[in-house]
Amino acid sequence: MRVLVTGGAGFIGSAVCRLFVAELGATVLNVDKLTYAANLASLQPIDNHPNYSFHRADICDRAAVAGLVAEFMPDAVLHLAAESHVDRSIDGPGEFIRTNIEGTYSMLEAALEYWRKLPRERAERFRFHHVSTDEVFGALGARGRFSETSRYKPNSPYAASKAASDHLVRAWHETYGLPAVLSNCSNNYGAYHFPEKLIPLAILKAMHGEEIPVYGKGLNVRDWLYVDDHARALHTILTEAKPGASYNVGGDGERTNIAVVRQICALLDEMLPLSPHRTHEKLITFVTDRPAHDRRYAIDPTRLREDLGWRPRESFDTGLRKTVRWYLDNRQWWEPIWFGRYQGARLGTATPQAATR
Repeated sequence: MRVLVTGGAGFIGSAVCRLFVAELGATVLNVDKLTYAANLASLQPIDNHPNYSFHRADICDRAAVAGLVAEFMPDAVLHLAAESHVDRSIDGPGEFIRTNIEGTYSMLEAALEYWRKLPRERAERFRFHHVSTDEVFGALGARGRFSETSRYKPNSPYAASKAASDHLVRAWHETYGLPAVLSNCSNNYGAYHFPEKLIPLAILKAMHGEEIPVYGKGLNVRDWLYVDDHARALHTILTEAKPGASYNVGGDGERTNIAVVRQICALLDEMLPLSPHRTHEKLITFVTDRPAHDRRYAIDPTRLREDLGWRPRESFDTGLRKTVRWYLDNRQWWEPIWFGRYQGARLGTATPQAATR
């Protein structure tokens, strides 16, 4: 199987590339703009593999994208490229509109032009898989979970841009017949995660004896999904879902943010018995909440399990233990980031008025 992956140097994208190439035998072309959160070091395990290649390109460059699709002749496009951090979307929404909406439009047009020219058998097998987020559904109350029929109610610029891209993908399937599938996932975590996100940020802050910032009272709930489990789910959907299908991907890992951070601290206490920063929980500091912070997300993956038989291999406890261990053992990956382009500074403090300037 020949798969063109957009955003393959990002967190989820690199997990997909490693899985597809090293374990599943696919031939992958990774197309990535290499923005701040992209990291080719995350692809070092497959860098010299004969089934893997990389091309630096902006998905908003329609001519470049169309040329790559035509040259590579993929059996599928797995579209992961996106600006993805809510806090950054609050500070500067423009790049999210451009990449997540205009970029998805560019990919859809390139895929449609290519698909229309395929021989019938290849055209029937072709898939355009758009990877999205549970944040398009907005916030939940104390009970219930998001399903594939939940209404869209995005509350951040990031979520709104992803909701728009979801609608574009559905429209290109319904209007033009493009064999597209869609998935919405819960919060991912695991190895190679850029440290602006909660779990890697908490790990690295605690390791360095710095204050660990927790928004509000830490009671916001997220449903956590181990990134390698997500990558396997994406392969399952890409290869088995019918055109027009939509699946939610979740790991049954609901936790409050404060519970996650405390569990990280406890694991570090265990794994770093000689650390001068023990007990690490004393480093937790509550900070002003982010604007429009959704209270709770939770994904119902029943359709994916019943239709396609996918199951996560990791529980939150086993996955988090592996993640903390990975950061302790892989300083060579995160140190250039931590002491270079991102040192854990607070993001997402701009008011809505400031964000529009």
